[in-house]
Amino acid sequence: MITITHEDFDPGAYIDAARDRQIGGIVTFTGIVRDDGITAIELEAFREAALQELEAIGEEARSRYAIQSVDIIHRIGTLSVGDHIVLIVVGASHRGDAFRACEYIIDRIKETVPIWKKEHLEEGSRWVPGEHS
Repeated sequence: MITITHEDFDPGAYIDAARDRQIGGIVTFTGIVRDDGITAIELEAFREAALQELEAIGEEARSRYAIQSVDIIHRIGTLSVGDHIVLIVVGASHRGDAFRACEYIIDRIKETVPIWKKEHLEEGSRWVPGEHS
């Protein structure tokens, strides 16, 4: 599954769903809102373009690495410290390809997906320049 959602997700459910007799390793990345002086973050997306880019990144990962499954879930909306932002679940026969694919996916998301982050602080808010999500 590759999706953009306002709803929270359960990483464990996606990990369990990736289990398969051909998969020897499942690698995940879960991005979480950290407390670095902010009170919340707001994520906005050009939804159709962002979803299309996430799909393309998933396909790129499948073509570059020997992986059997890819799930990418990215949240939008206003999130609090401790909330999930993004989940990547990669299943492969061997751990090396799963690790490399997972890292490739999060790096590409940061570089190309049109999702923007606004940080809310006690003294106001600011859009974060540079990388996308």
